[in-house]
Amino acid sequence: MNEQTKAQVEAYAEEYRTEQLELLRTLGKMPAPTRKEDFRAAFCRDWLRAQGAENVRIDGAKNVICKLGPDTEELVVFAAHTDIVFPDVENLPLREEGGKLFAPGIGDDTANLVNLLMAAKYLIQKQTALEYGVLVVANACEEGLGNLDGTKALFAKYGTRIQGFYSFDIYMPLCCSSAVGSYRYKITCKTPGGHSYANFGDPSAIQLLCGLVNELYQIQPPVRSRTTYNVGRIEGGTTVNSIAQQASMLYEFRSTAQDCLEEMEEKFRRAVAHWNGRGGDFEVELLGIRPGNGPVDQKKLGQFTAKSKEIVRTFTGREPDETPNSTDSNIPLSLGIPANTIGTIDGGSAHTRQEWVDIASLPTGLKIVLGLMLEYQKNDCF
Repeated sequence: MNEQTKAQVEAYAEEYRTEQLELLRTLGKMPAPTRKEDFRAAFCRDWLRAQGAENVRIDGAKNVICKLGPDTEELVVFAAHTDIVFPDVENLPLREEGGKLFAPGIGDDTANLVNLLMAAKYLIQKQTALEYGVLVVANACEEGLGNLDGTKALFAKYGTRIQGFYSFDIYMPLCCSSAVGSYRYKITCKTPGGHSYANFGDPSAIQLLCGLVNELYQIQPPVRSRTTYNVGRIEGGTTVNSIAQQASMLYEFRSTAQDCLEEMEEKFRRAVAHWNGRGGDFEVELLGIRPGNGPVDQKKLGQFTAKSKEIVRTFTGREPDETPNSTDSNIPLSLGIPANTIGTIDGGSAHTRQEWVDIASLPTGLKIVLGLMLEYQKNDCF
């Protein structure tokens, strides 16, 4: 980034810091449960139109898509997700104290969304000449069992026309270029059950499910990429004197490599098959898939990420954190498309109702987003 562009970015962030904070206070109160992002999506669409955007719409997946720049075949995406992890459908509680804003989802991902919108405002109102078509996307369904469905829908439509993808999520100085994929299941075991005394010795759904759990924990995960697994919840049975007729568990495995995820799936299916029919019937429900890294050209990804890291260093003065994460960037990375997930806020207590963001960090985050967008100015893009 040249000094002139840097100065423009810094001046804009300073000039609009009050508007930026007011936008966060407004959006921070808006409920946006996963798959119920309608209210937030409509607000973002209308806000972008009010700034002068002419090509903005909400698609069938509840993504807000704002098209800027020329009608090139190649596209670059800048995105932040609208949904939060909490189920509230009424206004969220928001308070300000000690230079911080507190609210459920305020940092993940509301503040990042605000920085995306404010940077888009610059491009819209300055009518910045861009080298490629740019999609500014406020996407749905990032959290939990949303399974990244908003971003999946985006790539189902635009596919490999998208040459680069930036997701603004989590905290500074994150600059992640590696996806942690996951497969998630609910496994249920059913048996005839019976009385604990009269039918003693008959199969128990809990006993059989525990047998499966034990076998799952004997699985040796692949070591070529970090791979993990976990049983996170078990429930079942009715009373202390009843042989359990039904028991279920939630199980997941994770890896940065898609081939490791597929290997784990094979081992998981074999374990279930081993226990099925041994006194009980097992049912497997796939709750969601987040793909891991696919066939990405590492040289191309490295060059793409180097630009992002430079922007993060320039405006934060900190060394980027490259820890792999599970975010919307999983989808392009699984398809071999360069992608980064970048934090644009300082805060803490994510995924709790006490989540907070540091108000003073907002302008820095806006500089990161706008600085990345301006890498695609005509005659100044890589």
